[in-house]
Amino acid sequence: MTAPYSFELVQSRETYLAYLRLRRAIFCDEQGLFKGSDEDEWDAAAFPIAAVLSGAPEGEEVVGTVRIYEAEPGLWYGGRLGVARGHRKQGVVGRGLVRKAVTTAHGWGCHRFLALVQLANVPFFESIHWRSLEERSYRDHPHHLMQADLDSYPPSAEPRPQPGSRLR
Repeated sequence: MTAPYSFELVQSRETYLAYLRLRRAIFCDEQGLFKGSDEDEWDAAAFPIAAVLSGAPEGEEVVGTVRIYEAEPGLWYGGRLGVARGHRKQGVVGRGLVRKAVTTAHGWGCHRFLALVQLANVPFFESIHWRSLEERSYRDHPHHLMQADLDSYPPSAEPRPQPGSRLR
């Protein structure tokens, strides 16, 4: 049975803080890509998306993260895709986060959607309609710059939050 996950733009300060804690746990503590915090200049313009597990003992629990941002008109990036260790087995959370990220940006005028993907995750992305454009090193780790096939991700009707409505 599939757990009751929802994939949503982060709307509350509480969820945003849980989103940041999970990113820190994955990218700083577990992977060691960053020290202390993985936050950067793109976070100020990014739209955070969380995978939320309903019915957890403590109520709702953030079990996955991704952010999207528009680098220039029509060019969007996804980043900091992370899934809590206990929810990685079936790929359900990762797929849901990627779908939410790309369809949301597509609905907001995205003409090209890119992400810098860790080498180990390239096959997963290829299986969900992405292609590698080039290999790159990021923080001394191998990555691929990858592009989503937007024909596989129809635009969503998710309304774009107004400027100034950010949770930071």
